[in-house]
Amino acid sequence: MAKNSSSATTVPGTVWLARGRHLGADPEQDVRRNLIALKAAGVLDDFLDLDPVEASRSTVLHPREASAAPGPSARRLFEARWRVADGVMVRAQLTTYEHRGRRTDDEAVSWVLAAEADLPWDFRWPSPATMFWPDSDRVAWDHDAVPGVRLRAANHLPTDDSELRRHLRDCTRNTWYIHVVVHEAMTPDASGQRPVSAFLPPSLRHRVVEHRATPAQSETADFAMKRELGVRMPRGGAVVLPVQPRSRDHDAEHFSVHTVFLDGSEPTELLALIEEFAGLPRPLPDGAEQALTQLRQGWHLLTPEEELAHARSMAVKYAEALDAMTKSCDLYREAADAAQAALAEFTNGNGTPRSSAAETPRPISSPFNAIKKGLDRLRDPNRQDV
Repeated sequence: MAKNSSSATTVPGTVWLARGRHLGADPEQDVRRNLIALKAAGVLDDFLDLDPVEASRSTVLHPREASAAPGPSARRLFEARWRVADGVMVRAQLTTYEHRGRRTDDEAVSWVLAAEADLPWDFRWPSPATMFWPDSDRVAWDHDAVPGVRLRAANHLPTDDSELRRHLRDCTRNTWYIHVVVHEAMTPDASGQRPVSAFLPPSLRHRVVEHRATPAQSETADFAMKRELGVRMPRGGAVVLPVQPRSRDHDAEHFSVHTVFLDGSEPTELLALIEEFAGLPRPLPDGAEQALTQLRQGWHLLTPEEELAHARSMAVKYAEALDAMTKSCDLYREAADAAQAALAEFTNGNGTPRSSAAETPRPISSPFNAIKKGLDRLRDPNRQDV
């Protein structure tokens, strides 16, 4: 697995992250069916379906890393491995959790997906989301943590002003996604209602949340975004929202488009800005560092080459441990022999203490020094007795 050095606060360029909520009855079954189908089709090299408790006990790469455990609320852990262009390996984990959001929907199950490639991520690669979740509108796996927001839809903004501001804050604070607001200059037809994010490259399509402002929301939405986020929404255009906390060098004017034709045609200017924004360094959102640590340190689905290397590494560790135990036994034996010799000298070798009258003054230390020397050698095998 790639071990790219990166800042603790920045998403590495090799990593793809997403999270959401599944509102169906059996999310794990949806994942299993998709993984089985993709492996049978040769899309996946392999996959694993793991119980989180057992997975934390059998962590392969770093078995003593508690931070690699999925957590007590985890329901299921899935791992998948596949190759993209030029044989680049991608490893990914999807973990399902009991939902702990504001909604109390019993069927809502939260999920976190972390993927890492051996090379920097290319947006043209397949989306890790569709390696686990079926790419079908009939499976509602793509709900954001913010209620009423989906990845593969054009989400209309609330009409109430205070609710709109709160909605913008919730969507952009520590978000895992890129949020884009598109203003409808006029109510679009069926082709214009199609999300513009559908035109994005596969690996970027499920990292973007698209919001729509109706024709009547031109002023209210613009005012709310200016007040909450410091950006303006062009009438009939679109804007890429900054991540909160906002970067000092974010150029709000640069990441806005003044005209977007919602007629089913490809909005090339907006797509280019979204790709540019996606390529910028971005802070790790809440929970992402744990997901990345779990992926790197709690990985189980090894290749045959990795399994062989792991077995060899364990053999070396066992040999070193056995050698250390053997040396310790030798040192303990030497210390015991020294103690026996000292005891024999102190008792004349017959088990009875030497009488004080027979004791001959000696210029050297007490016989107990032999015991001390033996214990000192046990603590420090390299010690040279003087």
